[in-house]
Amino acid sequence: MAEPANGALPMVYQLRVVLREISPLIWRRLLVRAEDSIADLHAALEIAFAWNGCHLHRFVIHGREYGHDSVLDPREVRLGDLGLRVGERFIYEYDFTDYWVHDIRLEAIHEARPGRRYPVLTEGRRSAPPDGCGGAWAFLALRQQHAGAPLKLLGMFGELLDADPGQRIDELLGGRYWEFVELCRWTLIDLFDRRAANRRLHDRTDAARSMR
Repeated sequence: MAEPANGALPMVYQLRVVLREISPLIWRRLLVRAEDSIADLHAALEIAFAWNGCHLHRFVIHGREYGHDSVLDPREVRLGDLGLRVGERFIYEYDFTDYWVHDIRLEAIHEARPGRRYPVLTEGRRSAPPDGCGGAWAFLALRQQHAGAPLKLLGMFGELLDADPGQRIDELLGGRYWEFVELCRWTLIDLFDRRAANRRLHDRTDAARSMR
């Protein structure tokens, strides 16, 4: 893809990313610059879905793979060089054991907005599954298993309110501390903090640019 002409604004890709085989849907809408690399998109998706990054990954775009063991270095391939058209789809696979497949669709191509920082998340729904939980079907089973988490957590909060305020939470709960943490996780599973994710995206972008 040619560089923007002098004075022209860079182009921005609007991507909708949906995690496959999960209902209700877990998805994100992400704006990335066409000049960003595939490796940059990988880093943005890790943050958008809060993956911990300890697993292998790959993109499959126009039948070609880009990842750890691909012939082409993902850091050297820009999104704008891929010839993507509005409406086209490709996939991002993360963790070849749990096998999380993200369906990505290019919804639109815009000019960058002056003063706006990219990449940026504009929309999204629900937290991603915990890393290492076993895949889509295992996650759905765990979700069903923890359907009563809010009520159980409310009961634990009641115990904390009745306790000595000088005691620490882990002392009050004793051997149930990690149960408390897990109940908190599943109670909040349908929430997605877009602002927090964008802060992490911007911190990552600033750090990457400072190293160039």
